Order: sequence, then structure tokens, then C-alpha cells
Amino acid sequence: MHRACAAAILSVLVALAQPPQAALQPPPSAAPGLEAAWDIAPVLQEIGEHAGRLLPALDRIDARAWVEQGASETYAEQLQLCKEQAKTLAAAARDLARNPEQLASSIDLFIRLESLDVMLLSLQEGIRKYQAPADAQALAALEAQDSASRERFERYIVNLANAREQELKVMDREAQRCRGLVTAPSAAPSKPVRKK
Repeated sequence: MHRACAAAILSVLVALAQPPQAALQPPPSAAPGLEAAWDIAPVLQEIGEHAGRLLPALDRIDARAWVEQGASETYAEQLQLCKEQAKTLAAAARDLARNPEQLASSIDLFIRLESLDVMLLSLQEGIRKYQAPADAQALAALEAQDSASRERFERYIVNLANAREQELKVMDREAQRCRGLVTAPSAAPSKPVRKK
């Protein structure tokens, strides 16, 4: 009985530890709203490509000239951080597209997207004030081009987290069931009665 429970727990843990075979089929335990890996991978690739398209626009910004006009040095630092974040984001999105069911990597990518957005908003204010309002508008328009992919990716992360939560509930129920079987009192083996 102990071996059967241990084998069941081991098989569940092994199944969860292995990378999902998303390229073949969606996991059976996935929530109904969870997109298959092959459906979300192009979205991730588009997010990475969009981050790459931001780089030339960021290269056209001359924050040093702003500082000479009296702007805060922070704009130059933010510009550099935006460039680094866009490069990192592009690489991370490409990597995640190969195996999109990694929850931690998905959350990390989404946080990077949000961080880049905040910094870009600040840069747009600087562009409006120290460069040209039309340039700020162009950067805002370029940034907005990715909104559909981002929203779809955000929904995917929520559904992926729900699917993982359901998998953990199943594992926990099975572990509790096995623990109950292992710790249940068993009938003491009867001693053979010797006849005299």
C-alpha cells in the first residue's frame, strides 16, 4: 500500500517536473481558457519584435541635449535603462516563445513590459518639453502598436497561473489521500495459534 502511494506521488511529481509537451497538445489539466503553447508563441515573438522596433526610436532621442537645456540627468539615465530593458525584453520574449508555459518567466516578462511602459511615459514627457511634441506622439503611437499582444499575453498569464493552481490542488489531494492510507491504522497481523 505504501509503495502504491509513493509510486502515485512520484509519478505526479515527475509529470509536473518534466517540460510540458505543448508542441504536441495542450495539457489535459489546463484551464479551459489557457491557450496552447503554439497559439501564444507568435504573440510572444511579436512582443519581442516590438521591443526591437522601439530601439531605433530610442536611439533618436538625445537626452544629453536635454540636460544642456536644463533637464534633469534622470532623463539620460531613463533613456539608457529603456534601451537596456527593450533589448532584454526582446531576448526574453524570444526565449519564452520556445517554452511559453513557464509561469515565472512569463511573470518576469510582463513586469519588464510594465516597467518599460512607465519609463517610456516619463521619456515622452521629456521629449514633449525638450525636443518636439510630434516626436513624443510618435513614440506613444509606436508603443501602443503592441497593446493587443500585451493584453492577450496578460490573459494568458492569468490562465496559466490558474492552470498551475489547479494542478497543485490535484497533487495536494492525492498526497493527502496517500498520507491517509499510509497513516491509517492497519489491523495487526494475527499470530498463528499453536495447537498442543
